[in-house]
Amino acid sequence: MSRRDNMTLTDTELEYIKDEIGREPNSLEYGMLDIMFSEHCSYKSSRPILALFPNEGENVIIGPGDDAGIVGITDELALVIGMESHNHPSAIEPYGGAGTGIGGIIRDIISMGAMPVALLDSLRFGYLEDQRSRYLFEYVVKGISDYGNRVGIPTVGGEVEFDDNFKSNPLVNVLCAGIVRKDSIVRGIAPNVGDVFVLMGGRTGRDGIHGVTFASEELTTTSELESRPAVQIGDPFTKKQVMEATFEALEKVDVQGLKDLGGGGLTCCLSELAAKCGNGAKVEITQIPLREDGMTPYEIMLSESQERMVFVVHPEDVKELMDVFEKYEIPSAVVGEVIEGDQFVTTLKGEILANVPSELLADPPIAKRELRKPVIDEEYVVVKDIDPKDALLKLLSSENIASKEWVYRQYDHEVQIGTIVKPGDDAAVIRVDENTAFAITSDCNSIHTKLDPYNGGAGSVAEAIRNVISMGSEPICIADCLNFGNPEKPEVLWQFNECVKGMSEIARRFNTPVISGNVSFYNETEGVTVNPSPVIGVAGKMDIKDIRTAEFKNNGDIVVIIVETRSEVDGSEYHRSIYGLVQGKAPEVFMDEEYNAGKSVLELIREDDNGNITAVHDCSSGGLGIALSEMSISGNLGAIIDLKKVPVKGNLNLSTILFSESHGRYLITVKKDSVEEVLSKITVPCAIIGEVQGDSLVIEDQFTVDVEELKKSYKGIIEKFMA
Repeated sequence: MSRRDNMTLTDTELEYIKDEIGREPNSLEYGMLDIMFSEHCSYKSSRPILALFPNEGENVIIGPGDDAGIVGITDELALVIGMESHNHPSAIEPYGGAGTGIGGIIRDIISMGAMPVALLDSLRFGYLEDQRSRYLFEYVVKGISDYGNRVGIPTVGGEVEFDDNFKSNPLVNVLCAGIVRKDSIVRGIAPNVGDVFVLMGGRTGRDGIHGVTFASEELTTTSELESRPAVQIGDPFTKKQVMEATFEALEKVDVQGLKDLGGGGLTCCLSELAAKCGNGAKVEITQIPLREDGMTPYEIMLSESQERMVFVVHPEDVKELMDVFEKYEIPSAVVGEVIEGDQFVTTLKGEILANVPSELLADPPIAKRELRKPVIDEEYVVVKDIDPKDALLKLLSSENIASKEWVYRQYDHEVQIGTIVKPGDDAAVIRVDENTAFAITSDCNSIHTKLDPYNGGAGSVAEAIRNVISMGSEPICIADCLNFGNPEKPEVLWQFNECVKGMSEIARRFNTPVISGNVSFYNETEGVTVNPSPVIGVAGKMDIKDIRTAEFKNNGDIVVIIVETRSEVDGSEYHRSIYGLVQGKAPEVFMDEEYNAGKSVLELIREDDNGNITAVHDCSSGGLGIALSEMSISGNLGAIIDLKKVPVKGNLNLSTILFSESHGRYLITVKKDSVEEVLSKITVPCAIIGEVQGDSLVIEDQFTVDVEELKKSYKGIIEKFMA
């Protein structure tokens, strides 16, 4: 690895750069090229593999390649969705790292012309018995809460996983969705030579310099001290002003292009704006509003200071644009222009400081890396099942299953008054207009993906799709955040490749294109690689009348399970939480069965004009036992369940039936007088397994547990750790 002034460019990349520009770059050019060749900006290891994803469909308006993806949701309106990671910054400074992660994804949505209407967070930490994990968890949640609440965007969902594997390298992924009129969509482009770049928002400071190269390296025990300056500083109050000023500017001014400044700062933003249209860019250093005196051109061009946006406008529209920014008292300036050719030129009082091709910055070459399946030589431990009632209660009290109310009660999910189904169900539901809503969720199973990257990736997508369908919503698109270790290790890149293959296959089966996403590599700390964690966001559109929720509703409703249960407890939460084991073969995704089950459930809901389908819940982490318990707890009603009636593959014992994490399964409750009609419409194996009744969950011939006892096991667990 060659390093010049902390550069991370390889020798091969250095030679390539010299060949392209015909000379040795100067120090500023090296810095600009270094950040743009970083994994975070260039996707040089992942681009060929990401090409496997389907990204076109009847609803797709804009797919991958811009700040966010867009799908149509009504005749006039579109849904904008994006997902980002802020893992390394959150490991170093959890409050600021998480807050600026929220700020960055909000800007991505705004830059498409959309009003952000929902935030979701997917979080991973070490177990809470560890003091540092508690510290990171507390301040990441506080950072997300403070930023989202102050900007006025509801945080409506997400998920949290705890495992020793994430102790030194937490994962903080955030998803944002927004709504835009189809005739008001803005692109991150600079199409016209002679147009000017107007920088607005927060002033440029020294924070965040080398943020993207920091995110493209493994963490070490000294990272907290050495890399803290690479963590950006967020300002939600400025963000609120920037957001309001942006929407007013888009309404009043003929804006040609718009892009936020995130990773790579001005260098990344301006080069990508220009390169997308085959143009060049010129920027004058002295015109950039600064927060600190004495900043060098190197610092200015690499700074990742937050709350900044670049508008591309005709010169004659500058005054009208500036008037809007002055109204909001936001610093702004014309900092450059779109030029002919392919050069990105940086000047200081007209003197050229850097002159490199825009295309070279925006589209570095692919890194050709080796893929190799890891050799796993571990002895399989045969477990002796404990008493199933004890196992159920212990599982409900495990950190990964227990109520996450401690997290979401800190978030304002009521602001904007569009949230119809709030945190705690399979997915959130957000109102679009009088009759239309969208459901949105984020899901991931890192344990399944560790054991089997193909089925783990496919299963994470399948679970997210099931959660959206369970709400009565048709899945229409996917956004992802793929968290893996060092791609220079062949075993890691093999995991990544297999995971994307599995995700792609299930996405194609459901016709749910991947329209936006993010890859986060180098999630390693001194040799410990995080479990591969493909976080999947799925959005679906729906009629408001079709909304279903998971809780038991009425005594006498019949409980129906859809799809057979298989002997798939390896990699389950039952094995991890009860026995501390992660081993064996992950549950397999049967694509056609998964698709047919989802299609059946969705059609049942859509055709259910009389409200005969009273509750819907998918089976995932913790299996059937946890799904039934969650329906009882949230509905404050019990049920009598006969496990002998559960359709199974093979000869399964009681614990396997209760805790297997086989895919494709749904639990629905149906009014008693319509059960036969409902069953006749389901095209996959299904069965009546019980009835909603009383105040206890009764597993016939096995055990009885009061709903109140279920609640005591399920609630207050995280609160005890965080007291």
